[in-house]
Amino acid sequence: MKMHYIEYFSAVGAVTRQPITALRACLCKVLSCAALITIVVLATIPNQSAIAAEGGSGFYLLGQRAQSAAVLPTVEGVFFSTPTYFYSGDVSNSEAIDDGGVTTFGMDLDLALFLPTALWITPVDLFGGNLGFSGTFVYGKADVSASLGFPDPELGPIDIDINDDRWAVGDPAVSAFLGWSGENYAYTLTSSVNIPAGDYDVGRISNIALNYWALDITAAGTWLLPESQIELSGATGFTFNDENDDTKYETGTEFHLEGAAYYQFTSTFSAGLNGYYYNQVSGDSGAGATLGDQEGRVAALGPGLATTFNVGPAPVTVSARYYHEFSVKNRLEGDAAWLTFFVPLWVPDRT
Repeated sequence: MKMHYIEYFSAVGAVTRQPITALRACLCKVLSCAALITIVVLATIPNQSAIAAEGGSGFYLLGQRAQSAAVLPTVEGVFFSTPTYFYSGDVSNSEAIDDGGVTTFGMDLDLALFLPTALWITPVDLFGGNLGFSGTFVYGKADVSASLGFPDPELGPIDIDINDDRWAVGDPAVSAFLGWSGENYAYTLTSSVNIPAGDYDVGRISNIALNYWALDITAAGTWLLPESQIELSGATGFTFNDENDDTKYETGTEFHLEGAAYYQFTSTFSAGLNGYYYNQVSGDSGAGATLGDQEGRVAALGPGLATTFNVGPAPVTVSARYYHEFSVKNRLEGDAAWLTFFVPLWVPDRT
């Protein structure tokens, strides 16, 4: 973590030849400015005053559902998936402060998350659907750079640069789901819970863990059009967030919508277009939300492809997707990508 206080030191050196009263006045000014900047930094960066949702993101990673969003394995068994999520984005903004100055704020984020997931399709039939469970481990790296510019009439421009990066364990997640399917359609209903058990340090801006409980409920559908070799998929849901006990920040309720249209070129290869839309339906709250009930919004589009091949007797599916974001409000704006491998680990022998 690096901070620049050159302006402070220059200002103090410049007034050492002045009378004691002037020195005291300047020191008081320096201390008050330092305190104000510290407050602005702590209020702006960890809680993202210009960005809705604490940390600029939430439990539900956008773009995770695309092609075959509602398709589950058709047999009982244990399966393994290794989604890897990449995101690179930035934000720049200006916020008015009480004394009439303007604080310029900029932030860059590079994020990589490895999300190994075990999935169990049970033999249980519930409400006519197949019952399943999954658990996800989260590990990744966040590299964050933030800058803050603050004009002072006596000391001149004051700039603070903060850089923070780390590898860390994020919060694990567990899910339960029901799936229904027919010859040319599939539907799923999924409930997922974020468990605040990852590595989290108050005051750092590169936390992977969220440090609060969250519940996401998502419904998805997939429809096959055999005559045209086209598959359509969609998913929509809401994320409900608890308060972060350490920061006293509660992210508002979040709505997400995802869609995909793919063309099946061969029996083992397809490609198409993916998109997502996100909108907070209630503002952030809590004592830590110092600048009020911020609400975020973002949309994204991008291409994707998928292929299936065999490794020995086991079929392996690989999918890749890219998203470019636009129509952004109170969020980071950038590019996201997903790379996922899916393989069966165990299927009971029915012979």
